[in-house]
This record gives sequence, C-alpha cells and structure tokens, in this order.
Amino acid sequence: MRRTSVRTLVPVALGVTVVGTVVMRALRAQGVHLPPVPWVEHVALLGLAAVIFWMGWAVRAYQRGDRPDLDPLRAARTFVLAKAAALTGAILLGRYLASVLDVVGDLEVASQRERAVAAGVAALCAVVLSVVGLVVEKFCEIPPPDDDAQGGGGNGGGNGSRDPEPLAS
Repeated sequence: MRRTSVRTLVPVALGVTVVGTVVMRALRAQGVHLPPVPWVEHVALLGLAAVIFWMGWAVRAYQRGDRPDLDPLRAARTFVLAKAAALTGAILLGRYLASVLDVVGDLEVASQRERAVAAGVAALCAVVLSVVGLVVEKFCEIPPPDDDAQGGGGNGGGNGSRDPEPLAS
C-alpha cells in the first residue's frame, strides 16, 4: 500500500469545497441554514489527531528498535488509520471551507461572523488531522533494503532506488 500524497489530498479538499459551496448556496436560497460548527468537533478532530500520532509514535519507536514487542498487525492498522485520517482531514477541510465561503459576504452580521470563525477553526483542525495522518504514514514506512551492503544480489539487479514501502505491506 502506498502513502497518501498531498497531490491527492488537495483536489479532494477543493472538490468538496466546490460541491459543498454549491449545495449550501442552494439550501440558503430555499431558506435553510446549517447550524454553526460546534466546539466539540474541534476537540474531536484534535483528539483523534493526538491518538493517531501516539499510535504512530509507537510504530516509530519499533522502527528504531526502542520497542521490539510491537505487534506487526498493530503497525499495519496504524498505517491504515493514518491514511484514513489524511483523507478524512481533506474531506472535512473542504466541508468547513464551504461553510466559510457560504457566509463570507455577510461577515458584518455578528452571527455569521461567529459561524465563519467556528468553521475556520474547524478547518485548521482538519488540516492538523491530515498532516498528522501524513506524518504517521511516514512513521510506518519501512526503509528500502540496502542492496549495496548485501553485495548487489537479491531481487535481480536492484539498484537501491526503489521507493520505501510502508510497514503495512
């Protein structure tokens, strides 16, 4: 399984932002307004990011030899969770940016300004979740074998330029 690239996350976030903005404007035209983003969502996103980082730190310690008793299945699950966190963060970023764009013309109204601030803070929390996901995916990566140290033998002329594989593979 390959690591998630930023080139994947950016279009996901932009796509969700565009679709979300169109949907929110259509709802607003019908008199429907979404409630502001509650603070518990900020806490939940940051808490999830902290748990994923803690799990990834354990895998990193295993990679360095500081924790030899880590279950490889746990490491694989951590990689998958980190991948999901990166994508979820991008999706939520798009959703929250759409909320900000929905009220950006009405920022002089205090309630709309509060909605924009709450959505902006949630967008920052979503970015943190995505970044933590990417970092933990990097923690779960197994470095490529050193073919030069093995005399160049092995898998048929490997030159050591192979991409590192995640621990989950």
